[in-house]
Amino acid sequence: MSKEIIENIDSQQLAEALSERYLSYAVSTIVSRALPDVRDGLKPVHRRILYSMLRQKLSPAAAFRKCATVVGDVLGHYHPHGDSSVYDAMVRLAQDFSVRYPLIDGQGNFGNIDGDPQAAYRYTESKMTDAAMLIMEGIDENSVEMMPNFDGTTLEPTVMPGAFPNLLANGGMGIAVGMATNIPTHNVAEVCDALALVIDNPDATTAQIIKRMPGPDFPTGGILIDSMDTIIKNYETGRGAFRIRAKWSVENLERGGWQAVITEIPYGIIKSKLVEQIAGLIDSKKLPLVDDIADESTTDVRIVITPKNRNVPADKMMAHLFATTDLEYRFNMNLNVIDSKGAPRVMGIGDVLREFIAHQKDVLQRRTKWRLTNIERRLEVLGGLLIVYLNLDRVIEIIRNEDDPKSVLVAEFNLTDVQVEAILNTRLRSLRKLEEMEIRREDADLRAEQQKLQDLLANESAQNDQLKLWFADIKKRYDKKTALGRRRSEWAEQSEEIVVNTDEFIEKEPLTVILSTMGWIRAAKGHMDLNNLDVKFKEGDALQTAFHAMSTDKINMFTSSGKMFTLSANDLPSARGFGESVRMMADIGADEEIVRIFVLDTNAKYLVVARHGNGFVVSGENCIAQTKNGKQVMNVDAQNPAIMCLPASGDTVAVSGSNDKLLIFAASEIPEMARGKGVILQKYNAERTYVLDVMFFDAANGFGWTTGRGTTKLDDWKPWVAKRASQGRTIPLGFPRSGKFGK
Repeated sequence: MSKEIIENIDSQQLAEALSERYLSYAVSTIVSRALPDVRDGLKPVHRRILYSMLRQKLSPAAAFRKCATVVGDVLGHYHPHGDSSVYDAMVRLAQDFSVRYPLIDGQGNFGNIDGDPQAAYRYTESKMTDAAMLIMEGIDENSVEMMPNFDGTTLEPTVMPGAFPNLLANGGMGIAVGMATNIPTHNVAEVCDALALVIDNPDATTAQIIKRMPGPDFPTGGILIDSMDTIIKNYETGRGAFRIRAKWSVENLERGGWQAVITEIPYGIIKSKLVEQIAGLIDSKKLPLVDDIADESTTDVRIVITPKNRNVPADKMMAHLFATTDLEYRFNMNLNVIDSKGAPRVMGIGDVLREFIAHQKDVLQRRTKWRLTNIERRLEVLGGLLIVYLNLDRVIEIIRNEDDPKSVLVAEFNLTDVQVEAILNTRLRSLRKLEEMEIRREDADLRAEQQKLQDLLANESAQNDQLKLWFADIKKRYDKKTALGRRRSEWAEQSEEIVVNTDEFIEKEPLTVILSTMGWIRAAKGHMDLNNLDVKFKEGDALQTAFHAMSTDKINMFTSSGKMFTLSANDLPSARGFGESVRMMADIGADEEIVRIFVLDTNAKYLVVARHGNGFVVSGENCIAQTKNGKQVMNVDAQNPAIMCLPASGDTVAVSGSNDKLLIFAASEIPEMARGKGVILQKYNAERTYVLDVMFFDAANGFGWTTGRGTTKLDDWKPWVAKRASQGRTIPLGFPRSGKFGK
């Protein structure tokens, strides 16, 4: 390597180089790809698509043209990215279920609400809609700045000028580097009312704005169920969530039957996946109130839901569906946009409207100045034409006979270069047709218009009035009485949530719950003989425990980690197969052992015991786990895990330990707790000593134990009675060597 090359090498820290380059990439992604501009509501790709279609004269009155032509022109002149990104953006602008006011009129397959993809761009055709034309209105009147395209061969607009409030009307979504945007769609007539309010009162509060523009208006309709306070807070900060529910009604059938019909679904939900979701929950018995679902949609949404029986209350069935499926959806608003200074930020609704109005005022001023420049030029030309009319013969003579008529005309009639060029470029036939009255009339009209425009530029109040006229015109075009302008999303007064206890609708039937040593659980119909179970297990697996339950019961599992896990008996897999892993149905760790599985009685009390003799009583209600993660009931550690859970159903407690001692004390000495480590039941001196068994019994019935030979009663068990936390006395003669009270 030569010395010159070595000297040209620039050393730089890798962290600094990566940071600098990644920052450049992030800014490019945020500004040039993912976030819309607050002034026109468009991302660069959308802006370039519309500008290309304008240059190709694809107005609403024009014939449709292949989308491949548009995509090719956009790629070739404005947007050097992949064709799929351009076409996907183009398709979204044409989908009436994605945008509130489509900007592209599509012909062919542009996808549907079921999530089916669009046809390739060689098959589809398109042109612009009236809304797109409004967005670009005045673009040829020097209303916005133009910038060179990527290769400098042509120009493109930095922003669109039109008064159509596209950002709020059509919303937008995008994910950039470190930030995202998600803007709901709104009714454009209501947005225009809000704009008029802010023009008259720039300091209008969010509450005042929301009275004019009461929240989103989604293309797919739906019912918005948020309170007004929530809505105002969302728009004040630019962040928040809107709850949208599907619109439904009850259709009565013969013999007292009925069915629920969904006619509108929440915005952004794919209908086919929604139907699949509900069908899957029906199959897995997670929707006990629903019997079946059918999609009978054509061009309109129609999803039919059949109840389990005609006695099921419709409101309760739908309330459960709203709570468990995407029939109720939260639209998380994030009004993150590129502001007029080119910086990304989250804006409240007031700032959004004020920035848009400021942009429209700038457009108005630029268009006015452009028109004044044209008027001045025309007045100059008219002055020259008037001179021609008054001296027509001499002008014609000069043009016919002089070698340099331009200089002669300038010298003889004191004309400007603009006037001379206009005269020389006018056909002789047209010169003969000039009339003094016509010239003077046009001159007078232009001077009146000039004065009016000059007054407009000098008067901010007049500019505000002109903006309100623009917005009033847009509101008239998209009046709520029109098919496109009518409000689709309705508001429902917030009412008390319907509490649905699905257990009351579960058919009560006997079950036999079976758990294998490898942790596979299942439920067989009926109460089987537990001593002669005729069930098969996987190779290497065997029966761990089986017990009787009812389909309406809750099945609880207490593990060595001190957690309670709750399953619904009705949700357990059928015994026709090998069942499912209980560790998949509940998030039980691989290092956790199932201490006990049992039918939970919420009215009962249970004693939980750890290895080293501590424990406490917990109520059945506090044993219910609401999630798969379980509920921590007992605080334990690796050296002192939970080892026992049993019903607290007697007035006296007997505890046996590995120290070969027995302790009996009153059950009332054990405290009841919701969670904790508990108290010492039996005291042990050595660390290796631990609890072997615990038993509750009624003192009036006496004390004894059961083995394979039968039940043994201890006539005098008083010597083993002491206070809780005592060591107790050596086990009596005949006590089982296992230390267990049961066989």
